[in-house]
Amino acid sequence: MSTLARTLCLVAGLQLGALQALAAPVPAGYSAAGLYNLANSYARAGKPGMAVLNYERARLLSPNDPDVEANLQFVRSSAHLPAETRSTFDRVAGVASPSLLAWIGMAGLIVVGACVLAGRLPARHRHLRRAGILLGVCMAGLTVCNGIALWPKLHAGVVIVAATPVRVSPVPMGDPLFTLPEGETVKLAAEHEGFTLIRTRNGRAGWVSKANIAAIAP
Repeated sequence: MSTLARTLCLVAGLQLGALQALAAPVPAGYSAAGLYNLANSYARAGKPGMAVLNYERARLLSPNDPDVEANLQFVRSSAHLPAETRSTFDRVAGVASPSLLAWIGMAGLIVVGACVLAGRLPARHRHLRRAGILLGVCMAGLTVCNGIALWPKLHAGVVIVAATPVRVSPVPMGDPLFTLPEGETVKLAAEHEGFTLIRTRNGRAGWVSKANIAAIAP
């Protein structure tokens, strides 16, 4: 098989995979607006953990939404949780929704594939081919940057029960190492028999009951 054919097969495979991911069924009401309203309800009910969880999920679907951002920071402050700072890279990479950026990435692959097919253009049109490849690569690169920015959130969770004990091993016995406040965001590292290994922002680690924590990316 020629290099051109292999390239086209790769492009087609990536496009098919992206289309399948975008076509996956979405639970009813699972939208940025729906999650935002749900988070507001939890905030009014005095449940900061569930409020933070749903604001974070809404922010995944609608990055840089000022209402989501403001309410999330307000709930964190009211629950005496540390303020979250987002890097410039996160804000730039999250300029659009992941679904839109997935389509942009697919379009970039199509452009690159079309330019590869046009490899036998007359010499006077070669600059158009090079420009098309550059454009396609940039479009795909934007999607990759968004994926890099989202990666930590895809492995993060929110404590949804007040004073959640963190233990040295995945067993419900003995004194806890420390406790986590409701609404705290932690990294999810592993699971074992009903417990989740977590790491906090300041580097502390331990096991908590899975019932006390919820993943931001369901």
